[in-house]
Amino acid sequence: MNNRNYSPIDRALIGMDQTLRTLFGRPAVTERVNPGKQLPEVELTDEERLHIGRLMRVNHTGEVCAQALYQGQALTARDHSVRERLERSAQEENDHLAWCEERMQELGARKSLLNPLWYAGSFAMGTAAGIAGDKWSLGFVVETERQVEDHLDAHIAQVPADDHRTRAVLDQMKLDEAHHAQVAKGAGGAELPEPVKLAMRAVSKVMTRGAYWI
Repeated sequence: MNNRNYSPIDRALIGMDQTLRTLFGRPAVTERVNPGKQLPEVELTDEERLHIGRLMRVNHTGEVCAQALYQGQALTARDHSVRERLERSAQEENDHLAWCEERMQELGARKSLLNPLWYAGSFAMGTAAGIAGDKWSLGFVVETERQVEDHLDAHIAQVPADDHRTRAVLDQMKLDEAHHAQVAKGAGGAELPEPVKLAMRAVSKVMTRGAYWI
């Protein structure tokens, strides 16, 4: 991780660049390769291709939201080590963003037209969590990743067993989400109140349904 101390203006410009990359460009990924890249393509029916493409669009939108959350949280983090953890997790989520986009292109699917809207809302939520304090911000990460794990399980169950390219991406994403939750919890993440968890699930349902169709 770069130890340079950035000024508020530097961070604002970096944040703008990340936003544009997330929504319209190519995200800055880590050294990892797409886990499904070398696996054979499977013969899918038109219905399967359409459905899986839409599922991956939902996952792509989820990763857009994850970028916005992490960026908002990193911007308002008080502790430097917490900010570094959030930034590393955001880099790994960029991998997911790129992998989902690659699989969507292979399946002939497009990005959600609502991504800018979801990005703005998620950034606001991440910023608010960061302002509340690092323990709550990290707790927000823990709960978000737990919910994403459940969401990925539901998608994996809908993917044909022989579609190894899609399943490899989703499986690795699930492993990463669990790791991010563990890191955030180990760094002092607090357990969120139940009403907050329920509200997060409600927002997630609206996002997933909207991204599936639009």
